[in-house]
Amino acid sequence: MKEFKGKTAVVTGAASGIGRALAARCAREGMKVVLADVEEGALLQTEKEMKDTGAVVLAVRTDVSKAEDVEKLAQKTLETFQEIHLLFNNAGVQGGEFASIWKNTIADWEWALGVNLWGVIHGIRIFVPIMLRQGTECHIVNTSSLSGIIAGPGLGVYRVTKHGVFSLSETLFHELSRKGSQIGVSVLAPYFVSTRVADSDRNRPSDAGVIRRKKELSQKESHAWMRKAIQEGMSPDEVAEIVFGAIREKRFYVFTDPDASLPFVRMRFEDILAMKNPRSPLDV
Repeated sequence: MKEFKGKTAVVTGAASGIGRALAARCAREGMKVVLADVEEGALLQTEKEMKDTGAVVLAVRTDVSKAEDVEKLAQKTLETFQEIHLLFNNAGVQGGEFASIWKNTIADWEWALGVNLWGVIHGIRIFVPIMLRQGTECHIVNTSSLSGIIAGPGLGVYRVTKHGVFSLSETLFHELSRKGSQIGVSVLAPYFVSTRVADSDRNRPSDAGVIRRKKELSQKESHAWMRKAIQEGMSPDEVAEIVFGAIREKRFYVFTDPDASLPFVRMRFEDILAMKNPRSPLDV
């Protein structure tokens, strides 16, 4: 897809971070933009600010972990704009803790899997048939993470969900290609980006049972290091620029910082090919 003006984009997780930057970029391209987010106050504020710039915007409060919410999102989009051309399955939460993976609770797993993986599953299951019926050029971008394809300790729940997004996206790419469809697919693997992902608990549902566990010193240090790296990371606007470049080029793999991240990807696959124990980026 090279022309965006007048077309319709749907962005989940659109009220902050990468999602908000993607939505703003869509508007600058002259697209009609549907904003979806579970954080209603921030969502409405984003809608207002974008409308103030003259953008054509529709906000739909959406919990992507719920199939009925994503179905409603698609329905309202079609009722308002008739077609859907660009879908960003972007909503995500850090989920879990820096604790060892066996110490994360069922509630941790259910919340993170619901948003990070089931959110993408629902998006694909509901929006792809609509795009296929349209028979027009479309594109889907699923937000994964570098953490989803490199080995290492910590953030185990998050890693698992984002690894699932990679596999799901690759399968979608191959199946749509075999059909000869006009739907392009990309998977976004951000490195460190300056967002509020480390504060995901602000949107954790009350029934997900937030448990404040006592952190070991090593976990506290890891958490502090991660927060600092995120704060000093790439701006969401820069990520949006990279993503739109990938859409125009029909590029599947989208890394925000290839020079910094791809050596870790290479290291993992070298370990697989050599059939040896996995190394971690912390080991080098």
